[in-house]
Amino acid sequence: MQQFEEQDYTKRFSLSLWKKILGYAKEYHKDLYRLALCMGISAGCDVVFPLMTSYAIDHFIPTLDHAGSTQGVPVFVIVYLLLLAVQVYTIFRFLYLGGKVETGVCYTIRKRAFRKLQELPFSYYDRMPVGYLMSRMTSDTQRLAETIGWSLLDLAWGSVMIVAASITMFSLNWKLTLAVLIVVPPLAVISWWFQQRILHAYRAVRKTNSKITGAFNEGIMGAKTTKTLVREEMNMEEFTALTHEMKRSSVRAASLSSVYLPIVVSLGSLATAYALWQGGQLVTVGGMTLGVLQVFVNYTVQFFQPIRDIANTFAEMQSAQAAAERVMTLLETAPDIVDTPEVEAVFGDNFHPKKENWPALRGDVEFCHVDFQYKEGEKVLSDFNLKINAGETIALVGPTGAGKSTVVNLICRFYEPTAGEIKIDGVNYKERSQLWLQSNLGYVLQEPRLFSGTIRDNIRYAKLDATDEEVEHAARLVNAEPFILKMEKGYDTDVGEGGSRLSTGEKQLISFARAILADPRIFVLDEATSSVDTQTEQIIQHAIQKVLSGRTSFIIAHRLSTIRTADRILVIDGGKIIESGTHQQLLRQKGAYYNLYTNQFQEEQAMEILGGAAQA
Repeated sequence: MQQFEEQDYTKRFSLSLWKKILGYAKEYHKDLYRLALCMGISAGCDVVFPLMTSYAIDHFIPTLDHAGSTQGVPVFVIVYLLLLAVQVYTIFRFLYLGGKVETGVCYTIRKRAFRKLQELPFSYYDRMPVGYLMSRMTSDTQRLAETIGWSLLDLAWGSVMIVAASITMFSLNWKLTLAVLIVVPPLAVISWWFQQRILHAYRAVRKTNSKITGAFNEGIMGAKTTKTLVREEMNMEEFTALTHEMKRSSVRAASLSSVYLPIVVSLGSLATAYALWQGGQLVTVGGMTLGVLQVFVNYTVQFFQPIRDIANTFAEMQSAQAAAERVMTLLETAPDIVDTPEVEAVFGDNFHPKKENWPALRGDVEFCHVDFQYKEGEKVLSDFNLKINAGETIALVGPTGAGKSTVVNLICRFYEPTAGEIKIDGVNYKERSQLWLQSNLGYVLQEPRLFSGTIRDNIRYAKLDATDEEVEHAARLVNAEPFILKMEKGYDTDVGEGGSRLSTGEKQLISFARAILADPRIFVLDEATSSVDTQTEQIIQHAIQKVLSGRTSFIIAHRLSTIRTADRILVIDGGKIIESGTHQQLLRQKGAYYNLYTNQFQEEQAMEILGGAAQA
């Protein structure tokens, strides 16, 4: 089976990408500024402490050329304690603000990503596996928030420390400072080399992580199929291959980081040792005091400690950029179907509808020379023409892949024609908002989808402000109330995850009631009775005749016996209507529909005979 392959990212470390990410943290910019201020004050304290130590050595401690004195010790202690108190407070604020920014950014990105997922059309979900989306919404987003909350700010702290330490070192002894900083150019080259490879390794890690999340999702959702096909061993082998790939990528990334950091540490240590050696000689000949040597060595350590921290942060940001690229790809995905600014100005968008401007929908539907093909695939419809009057019930039949579902999906504007136009009530539906049309749709799928909660909650999902009486009325309309009342808690019975505590027929009736509750003008039944037993099918058929009256309805049916009362039956093959008429008219023509119907009737009769013989 061909698997979805995620996009490969080939860009180098990108500042523009991080600017975009920080844009999503706009509401936390004040906290970031406060955090930067706290870090600057803390870095300033770190710079002052060695100077105070130097002062204490040169003034309070006796040396060969100085007797030492306790004069000024009380003031020194007070200043030192005040400085320590300031640093403790700034560290507290740093931790508080860093945690606030991390949590807030994670919340904001997930919220915007979820909104984006609501805006994207069906075509996006056709090509994007659920596991990959889950990986972006969870681990990638969390990784990104941690980086903004801590790593970027550690980078800022390190930069402040390096600048402050450099200025002070130059003021103490510029020649020795230049000698110490000679290791910086080779350090920059090494950092660049490792950065490229670490980024590549972490991209592979994040990509494989998506595949693993997808495998978990498919393994859980397809557990029954796995059991019935006895695929446990094969699934385990496939999953093991994925985890081994993840392990290889992770070990490579960790190995590069583990080599990179010791190199940085070693260069810094060599520079510190050189400063101590040269400074010691200067102290011996009287060119430098012991206190100044102490502060110089301290600053040398302070100079390379931030470099080591920045090197570590930089390595972490390689991983975070891989996550950032994937999250931004989702956030910047352009929907295939969008309303024009002119339409949004009048009718609103998906989240800010202007219902007062919405015209009433009657239900006339017309295809005018419509062509359609999926992004990757051959043309499905070519010069397709069809006119449906409001209130008609239209049945669509034909072989698999003939274009039945495509016709319905185009009516619902889950996709749009690649040529031609579709009119609703005589107006091109692109001149109305998507929400206007889809708020007037009722759609019942072959595989009903219920959500965790009660039966009442699942029916009310179509109209959140519906009263209990309206919910129960909808259930009665589709003949669902008899089985509901037999439940221990009636309408308040929990359906379980995905409706696992109900039979397929019961779930179908609830999904049917949910669709009816919204009082749609256009109704779609997509193989809605193909997975239920005969008795439940009869219940649904009675409900269909009752609730579809006056609504424009489209029925995609496998069991042809369920569409005999349709106003028109369209036989579709190869994206074209090859026959059209009522059930009786098409039987009299003895064409494609006649062959489909008689063959299916004979198969059903044979099954009944075999079933009766087996019982005997």
